[in-house]
Amino acid sequence: MAWDFETDPEFQVELDWVAGFVRDEVEPLDHVLGSPWDIHAPNFKTLVRPLQRIVRERGLWACHLGPELGGRGFGQVKLALMNEILGRSAFGPIVFGCQAPDSGNSEILAHYGTPEQKRRYLEPLLENEVVSCFAMTEPQGGADPAVLAARALREGDEWVITGRKWFASNARYAAFFIVMAVTDPNRSVYEGTSMFIVAAGTPGLNIVRNIGVGDDPEATHAFLELDHVRLPADSLLGPEGKAFEVAQVRLGGGRVHHAMRTIGLAQKALDALCERALSRTTQGSRLADKQMVQEKIADSWIELEPFRLLVMRTAWRIDKYQDYRRVRKDIAAVKAAMPKVLHDIAARALHVHGSIGVSDEMPFAGMVNRSFQMGLADGPTEVHKITLAKQLLRDYQACEELFPSYHRPTAAQAARAKFEGRLA
Repeated sequence: MAWDFETDPEFQVELDWVAGFVRDEVEPLDHVLGSPWDIHAPNFKTLVRPLQRIVRERGLWACHLGPELGGRGFGQVKLALMNEILGRSAFGPIVFGCQAPDSGNSEILAHYGTPEQKRRYLEPLLENEVVSCFAMTEPQGGADPAVLAARALREGDEWVITGRKWFASNARYAAFFIVMAVTDPNRSVYEGTSMFIVAAGTPGLNIVRNIGVGDDPEATHAFLELDHVRLPADSLLGPEGKAFEVAQVRLGGGRVHHAMRTIGLAQKALDALCERALSRTTQGSRLADKQMVQEKIADSWIELEPFRLLVMRTAWRIDKYQDYRRVRKDIAAVKAAMPKVLHDIAARALHVHGSIGVSDEMPFAGMVNRSFQMGLADGPTEVHKITLAKQLLRDYQACEELFPSYHRPTAAQAARAKFEGRLA
């Protein structure tokens, strides 16, 4: 079996271009614009649209999608290498047409949408003419899907949805919402829940309030209320009762893509930590000469590099098997490791920067807060650790004997039997 840690030279040229473009043209947007999803703002049109055109001309637009949808069909390994660069900027993903939750929603629509749904929703989404919302979580249950309470009842040629959704991603600017609701309460939630497309402005769909996260420039998530929202029958997305099956198209890849971008964010914090250590002098010497600061730098690199390799290996396995179920434990491991890596590196950078590190003049407090969000979004860390443990345990069997084979006296007895007649 061959192992190779080198990037294809031709693709490395593209990565070098992306790195320079993001550094010089995209990262400055973070300081002068508001939400990346406020795509109809005048300044977005003036500053972001020209950059998107450059990306399209370069052939790097929506690379997670296949050529039939206007993308390059890059595998997860190439996406990992790109996304860790894009993760350095809040505007990086939208400039390259791969922002969440739209990237995942587009994959759902591409796999399960009807021709009319693709025309009405997918095509403008791929062109970034609109942005979208994914609404699954509910206020009474958080990440527990077993307590979903939103109901969709069939009345003639219509569906009627009633319920509440919590932390609906990007609802503030969304042109349409992908909503999960129970359609058959007599079956398990995994077999009786369906997915619907709800256009913004549909009567009964109300944003109770927008919710901000950490130092986000604007509150874009929402507490939603669906009060007898009436939808035509063709609003059903995918087969009835198969919402969780449909959702896995977006959730598996989405979790890995979050991790890819987190590498870039954590690297940004490590870069700042190193620059500060070389630049600041106290007690007669540079911070970089202090052994406790050196330990912080070393610990940060030691945490970041194995995480990066885990993400890359997971991406490689997704490309190899083309089946998220076979890579479930890898994705769970990536998701569980991600928050701590970002938290620890950002916290060290914050500390070494002193008082300015905790201020809003530096990004580190926001990064620390973001690490907690990453430990909750798409399922809390504890759930992913449980998933990982269960997946790992499938490869083992219980010992039926009084003592296991690795019990030293038992192993010695077996060894003596194996070498009987040959031992001196």
